[in-house]
Amino acid sequence: MAQTFISQRVSVVIPAYRVRRHILDVIAAIGPAVERVYVVDDCCPEQSGKFVQARCRDSRVTVLFHERNQGVGGALVTGYKAALGDGMDIVVKIDGDGQMDPRLISRFIAPLIEEQADYVKGNRFFALEFLNEMPTMRLFGNAILSFLNKLVSGYWNVMDPTNGYTAIHRGALSMLPLDKIDRGYFFESDMLFRLNTVRAVVTEVPMKAKYEGEHSSLRIGRILRDFPAKYGARFFKRIFYNYFLRDFNVCSVQLVTGLSLVLLGGVFGVYHWYLSSTQGMPASTGTVMLAAVPVILGFQLLLSALSFDAMNIPKIPLQRLLGKLQQEDSVYGLSGNGG
Repeated sequence: MAQTFISQRVSVVIPAYRVRRHILDVIAAIGPAVERVYVVDDCCPEQSGKFVQARCRDSRVTVLFHERNQGVGGALVTGYKAALGDGMDIVVKIDGDGQMDPRLISRFIAPLIEEQADYVKGNRFFALEFLNEMPTMRLFGNAILSFLNKLVSGYWNVMDPTNGYTAIHRGALSMLPLDKIDRGYFFESDMLFRLNTVRAVVTEVPMKAKYEGEHSSLRIGRILRDFPAKYGARFFKRIFYNYFLRDFNVCSVQLVTGLSLVLLGGVFGVYHWYLSSTQGMPASTGTVMLAAVPVILGFQLLLSALSFDAMNIPKIPLQRLLGKLQQEDSVYGLSGNGG
């Protein structure tokens, strides 16, 4: 495996915000397989970036600064752009607070090097013993967000979508509209949505949850206030992109027919319920059936569409497809500037 690593340029991005106490230890634990380390000081009040510049002697480290706080997503995008500009093939993201073990980097990049995936996330839910250190409320919240992310992103195989320990291959990263990715804590969910729209393969790596008293800046109130509208917008965009704009298949028909039947039966039923309640005339059995049957059939079609969507996760990594296209271009003389 070590020989394989040589052909892939691996980098690490560390968003730095209130991590002065841990960040030097995190950097020191990053192994030799990593060629570049980008520390992004997101206008940190502790001046973590300047602290790293003054104390860190690792020649691989580059410190980038934000003049204003952009959020963890903004810091990651800055690191992504720097890595792409330097020609890195793989970009790993870890936090600077010590909760993500840098020794796991080789485990995260292996599926990318072996062309099994385009994006790798950590999974803290793989085994019960992994969850011993996770606070109960965080465990409950992650379970709810997990289902919502499956529905919105289309990656029904991803169990821990809010996990920030990730690795991405250049092939997928270069296809993402980085300037459109959410800059705040929603960026992890937004990344999955963006990756699905380009049909990137996402897989997970088992890892143990690690908490040592650090407090997350993410608050339940912020989630309830900001996330629902963002989830809704991404869900409808993904459905439109995948089943109407770029393809029209069985799921498309099921969605259109199912929604039409539910709407038709619902409107018909509500209308006759209104007449019955205002005029005192009970609805006939036939009227009830005319309202109920379309709703039931429509609901069944929507369940079938959901099942289709769950099976429609991307299966061929983009780096394989891009590699084949480059080979074909070379064979047919399509690469280069031409005559």
